[in-house]
Order: sequence, then C-alpha cells, then structure tokens
Amino acid sequence: MPDMSIELLPGLKLRNPVIAASGTAGYGDEPSRLYDIAELGAFACKGTTLKPRAGNPQPRIMETQDGLLNAIGLQNPGADAVIQKYAPMWAAWPTPAIVNIAGECIGDYAEIAAKLDKVPGIAALEVNISCPNVAAGCLEFGATPEGAAAVTAAVKAAASLPVIVKLTPNTADIAALAQAVEGAGADAISLINTVRGLAIDINKRKPILGNTTGGLSGPAIKPIALAMVWRAAGAVKIPVIGGGGIATAEDALEFLMAGASAVEIGTAALVNPTVFTGIIKGIEKYMLKFNLAGLRDLIGAARK
Repeated sequence: MPDMSIELLPGLKLRNPVIAASGTAGYGDEPSRLYDIAELGAFACKGTTLKPRAGNPQPRIMETQDGLLNAIGLQNPGADAVIQKYAPMWAAWPTPAIVNIAGECIGDYAEIAAKLDKVPGIAALEVNISCPNVAAGCLEFGATPEGAAAVTAAVKAAASLPVIVKLTPNTADIAALAQAVEGAGADAISLINTVRGLAIDINKRKPILGNTTGGLSGPAIKPIALAMVWRAAGAVKIPVIGGGGIATAEDALEFLMAGASAVEIGTAALVNPTVFTGIIKGIEKYMLKFNLAGLRDLIGAARK
C-alpha cells in the first residue's frame, strides 16, 4: 500500500493529506458527524477569537450557483471556552487538532496565541489574516504583505506552537503575501480563504446577507484557488496547504500536483459529510494505479 502520510511540520505528522477546513467542521464535537475523525490527516476548528463573538445578523448564509456565500461573523465561544471545553477532547484524538485564530488587532492575535500555547490537544495554530483590521480602517490584515508579516511575527513571538498562516485571495499579489509571512517566521501557509461576494434580492431590492457581503466558497472558486496555490508554492520554501472548492479526489490531486503538501476540505463536507472518506480513498486509488510509493511523488508533480 502507498504511504499517504506526510510530516507537514516538525512534530506535526498527518496520516494522510486531508484536513477538515476551519469554519465548516465546528469544534469536532457534533454528535451527528457522519465521518470518523480518526480517518482525517488533521482537523482545523472553527475560527476562534480572544473573547466570545455573537456573529453577524441573519441571514448569514445562502447557496449560489456552484458555491456558498456566507457571512457568519466568526461566531464562537472565545479562547478560554475552547481551552476548557474542546482541548481535552482533542488531546484524546489520534488526529491532530489545529486551532484557527482571528483578531481585530495585532495584540488580539498575540494574546490568543499565548493562551493556546502548550495547551494539551492543540497541535498547531492557523492564523486567519482575512479579518477586519479595526485599527487600520477595517482593511484585512492579509491585504498587504506588511500587515500579514506584522501579525505573523506577533504570533510567532507569543507561541512555540507551529504557525500556519491562512492567506486571503483578496490581495494584489499572492506570491508577495506568501513571501512576507515566510520572512516573518511562518512555518507553513494555507490558502485560499473565501472570495468576497454579494447577492441581491431583486424583489426586496436589497442585499440578501445581513452583513451585505460575504465570503464565496465551493466549486466556483476552485480555479482561482488552484492558480494561487500554484503561485504561492513556487514563491516559498515552507509547506503549503491548498484549499478552495475541493470536492473530489481529482480536485485534491490537482492541488497536490500544484505544490500543496496537504489539502483542506470545507464546503463540500457541508453537502456531503462523508466526502473526506471518498477523497482519501480516491487519492490512495490513484497512487496504487500509478505505483506511487509515497505522497512526495505527488507533491508538485505538475511543476516538474
């Protein structure tokens, strides 16, 4: 059988390259979950902030053609509750748990990273830099290399955990963004986050989402995500985690061949919670078909 494991970072080994993406998999405690957490390479929890957040006004989510538009607003119980309620559960898992963190200012990121550092059950941090930067006119931190680097450096200084920085597609140069966070000490990058979108109710003559705009995910953004992963993987030496519209094993294989060392699955799991199993088995089947010994034979194969 082919070896599907990957040592993504020192001390962070995945049994396979498939990760449950933040925002779509909750905190892993849902009793109705239709997949075995042990099957996954890793699990990224819902975006977590320093203090509890109630989220945006309803409606927060709507289906689009080949995608999903959401404006949840980072509803979550806050870092302290996550440490108390969920970390002990993660510590008993055979699958590494990655905590996705977000903040309104650089100090928030540093403080939450310090809180989560060395907590049993937390294997790594995924730093969401697609959040409103209140101190800088509500621009996304990740919109500029300078902003992205500043957040990365603050988190690295506050925690000893591996730091994965999740990049926004809403930027002028994804390669420059990737290089900036690498230079600031990021251990890995993940991309892409959702693409900003809007939907209007023509009968009410007003935006459908309570927040006006939202983040577009799902198959509609896959070509955008794949192109950005290709560019980012060619610009940095640190591992890249690819995501955006992956719904099949074939999609995942494209991201791996573009240079990603692992992939995140999100929206597809909302439609079909068993999609993880199908993607993992599909990658294994492909590796058997072409007599590939290990995952390294796939990573970046289209670049050679």
